[in-house]
Amino acid sequence: MNMPVGAKLGDVHVLPATSETTQWGWFDNAQPPVLKLRSGDRVAMETMMAAANQVLPGVTIEALTKMRLEHPGRGPHTITGPIYIEEAEPGDSLKVHIERIVPRSYGANWNFPGELGLGQFPDRFPTGQVHYFYFDLKRATTQFAPGITVPLRPFPGVIGVARAEPGRYSTVPPGPFGGNMDVREMIEGTTVYLPVFVEGALLWSGDSHAAQGNGEINLTAIETAFSELRLHIEVVKRKALAWPRIETQTHWLTVGYDLDLNKALEILKAETRVFLAETQELAPEKVDEWMATRFDCRIAEVVNQMKGVFCMIPKKGVKLRRAVRPLRETPHYFATSASSPDLQTAMNEAAFAMIEQIAARKKMSALDAYSLMSLTMDSRLGEIAESKKSVHCLVPKNLWTS
Repeated sequence: MNMPVGAKLGDVHVLPATSETTQWGWFDNAQPPVLKLRSGDRVAMETMMAAANQVLPGVTIEALTKMRLEHPGRGPHTITGPIYIEEAEPGDSLKVHIERIVPRSYGANWNFPGELGLGQFPDRFPTGQVHYFYFDLKRATTQFAPGITVPLRPFPGVIGVARAEPGRYSTVPPGPFGGNMDVREMIEGTTVYLPVFVEGALLWSGDSHAAQGNGEINLTAIETAFSELRLHIEVVKRKALAWPRIETQTHWLTVGYDLDLNKALEILKAETRVFLAETQELAPEKVDEWMATRFDCRIAEVVNQMKGVFCMIPKKGVKLRRAVRPLRETPHYFATSASSPDLQTAMNEAAFAMIEQIAARKKMSALDAYSLMSLTMDSRLGEIAESKKSVHCLVPKNLWTS
């Protein structure tokens, strides 16, 4: 995107990703905006690869590890922004509709050596490695290995506004401001609602993903950059939100994040009750039951300090289908499940069982299975009672094409 910042093509403002329009790994509400818009404007923004565009095909895992160690306290993400929206004030919400996503033609997935303590299972995977991918954008696929094809489903891993507190904050943990939410449903055509905490909101995006599994268990998705992320941005006046909400064509999504996955679930329950009280006639005492039996609730991430869960609530007029939570293999999915009073324990057991199963059945190394699960595994919540919580992990069989 070789154009000056703020140039307009038709009714769309252009925001290229340069050293002047990006930050590596931090948010700061004192950062001067790189672009000013009005409510109702559109922007086509570029994003960079991680570490200020230094994660490129051919860079070794040793070099990636060195980069991480040399820059403590900040995230690996390169974020474009901030964008100032003139009408936005604290107590409002920002309505961000994702109109178009065009990824670059390549990406990467990596896990660091276990001694860094990163990823879901650093103690079980002492060796780091990096995979690079070239995308077939026409077919929206990439090859993980010969005979294994991963579908592309690009979305922004980071999309968020400035928090109220002054100072510089790592991009790693998400929060009520959005940020590194890693909700893989935020694809083209989706709308994200973000609470506004400072004048002008200050909107950023980065950590661009080409594909990601629920949980993002080895720490990364298929990390890429976007040649274009086109957003339609509106201010919803006097609409305060405690946490972001997400709207797809068929569902509303509520979210919950906390350092403790069990507390994240409690936040999700509370947010779902509030949303349903505002939009549907459903008795509050029925919410937990419906989350466990009818709504489709999933784990977004477990590796970014703050753990995340979300719940997909069908819109009115959309047929309510019981969520698929298999206890064992089906014709279309490999499946594992685990239960515990502690949601993190259930997730750990179900996810590691899937890694072991795929490694054994497909004759892959456990490290490669760990990577593939980070890109493709679907982690769904089942029972969510205090005494018993269950996680069901699914992997599509059609990834294997030969």
